Amino acid sequence: MNSIILGVLIFLSSLAFFGLYIAYKGPDAVHRVIAINVIFTKSTVMIVLLSVLTNQYSFVDVALVYALMGFVATVAVSKYLEKGKLK
Repeated sequence: MNSIILGVLIFLSSLAFFGLYIAYKGPDAVHRVIAINVIFTKSTVMIVLLSVLTNQYSFVDVALVYALMGFVATVAVSKYLEKGKLK
């Protein structure tokens, strides 16, 4: 079971690097925001899998806070791109 989780962690981290490439070279700002959101989501899943792998379930709380920060950042950047200001 641990080798499967470790394989999934390696696979997700490699996919996160592809997301970084899209965030850097994306065709426009909307694609870059979506790529950053995907990276936040993959990181959250990796933190949860790491907590299962190490039997330290307090990392799930860290993952929830990290997911919330990613959501707030995505909403703020999207609003800024749409209106040009955050108010």
